[in-house]
Formats: sequence, C-alpha cells, structure tokens
Amino acid sequence: MRVLMTVLTIVAALPVLAQQRGVELANLTWVEAEKALGGDQVVVIPRGAGSKEHGPHLRLDNDYQLAAYFKRRVLAASNVVVAPTITYHYYPAFLEYPGSTHLRQETARDVVVDIVNSLSPYGPRRFYVLNTGVSTLVPLKASAEELAKSGVLMRYTDVLTIATTEEATVKQQSEGTHADEIETSMMLYIAPERVDMSNAAKDISPREGGRGGLTRVQGRGVGRYSPTGIYGEATLATRDKGRVVVEAMVAGMLREIEELRTTPLPPKR
Repeated sequence: MRVLMTVLTIVAALPVLAQQRGVELANLTWVEAEKALGGDQVVVIPRGAGSKEHGPHLRLDNDYQLAAYFKRRVLAASNVVVAPTITYHYYPAFLEYPGSTHLRQETARDVVVDIVNSLSPYGPRRFYVLNTGVSTLVPLKASAEELAKSGVLMRYTDVLTIATTEEATVKQQSEGTHADEIETSMMLYIAPERVDMSNAAKDISPREGGRGGLTRVQGRGVGRYSPTGIYGEATLATRDKGRVVVEAMVAGMLREIEELRTTPLPPKR
C-alpha cells in the first residue's frame, strides 16, 4: 500500500513538473548555469527563516515552508532562474523564544548583496527576492540601494502590501501580524500537516513601550508581552482564508517579476 501511494504521488506531480517554466540553479552544472544566467534573465531568490518562533502551533521553519511554496509556484509559472533559499536574515523581534535565529541588520544586508554580486557578473542584472518577513524589509531596502550603485536592479516582496485588499476581505482579528489568523490560515492552505490548531491561541497585548519585539517578560516596559509568541488571534484561522491570501500573494509576486523584466536598470555610479 505504501509503495502504491508513493507511485500515485509521483504520478500526480508529473503534470506540474512538465509545466515548469523556470529552472532551479542548484539543479544545474556550472556549464548549464553559465547558459541559464546569460542575457536578460531574472533571478529569483527565495528568503524564509529556517528557524524562527511561530507560536506553539506552527513550527520554527514556518517562513522557510512559505518560501519553498512560493518558489514552486513561481517556477511553475515564470521563466526565471531560482537561486537557493536564504534561511538566515534579520529577525530581532523573536530572540527571547528558543530556536529563533537572527543576523545583524548590516550582515543581513550584505548577505543578499554578496549573493547577487556572485551571480550578476555572468549576465543577470535583475533580481527578485521572494520575501516572507516583515522585519526583513529594512535590510532588503538597504541591499537594493547598495546594488543599484553597480547598475543591478533588485526588487523584493513587501508582505505588508502585496495582498492587502484580499486580506481585508477575510481577516476577523482586531490586530496581529505574527503566527496570527492570517499566517496560520496560509499554512493551513499550503501545509496543513504542519499546523496544530489545538495549540493555537489568541494573544494580543498592548505594546509596553520602546521599539522592542515580542517579549516573554511582562511589565518590562519594552516590546509587546506575548507568552505564546503569537501576535494576533490564530484561533480564527481557516484554510479558505489562507487560499484567498496565498493566491493573491502568488499573483502579486508573478506580476512584480514580469514588471521587473521591463524596468530600466539603474545607472552605474
């Protein structure tokens, strides 16, 4: 029975593989990579935390799973070269929760710059980061500004704006942005086996002050107290809500990638 199920899974995946328009850089030899990177190719770089807290109901690799899903969708629909996923970046808000990893802002900026500068000499001058984070937006902006000095155009997903309209049609929680109703709904849609709704919770506390992230220490006067690591109401999550948001995000990413193809390159400084 197990062998039969494996065969059926592979067969079910064949149409998707046959329709794939993009190519994964890691699957190529260097000889093939030289050809793939030539010309006006757009290079996509997925970016999702490999280990960052997402409450008691979602796993530490939640953002990585999102990035991997978006990568598959983009590969299937767009003629791009997809580079390996970046799993470490700028996540200062979650360090009080075991397992969360974080790079300094300058390091996160330079990681992206160095990756792009490794690939751009072979042809591509347009790069798109499939971004799955919020705090990452600041160093990604800095990366783009630095790369523009050498005539390289880099764009990235702004998760706060790419599906705002669609998100507003399904959202019920009063506030929240992390491991919340929306993020949990997205995971119920793309990987329900990685969600434990029995541990989902509502966790919304006022910010106590300062610019700190989530904190497990109540009354410290900095950040937002969250004993669960959730900011929002994860209990309201449903697969249907996730479908609406995820499909809107995929459409937005594909639109931004196509717009990137025809956007003029910045002048070298």
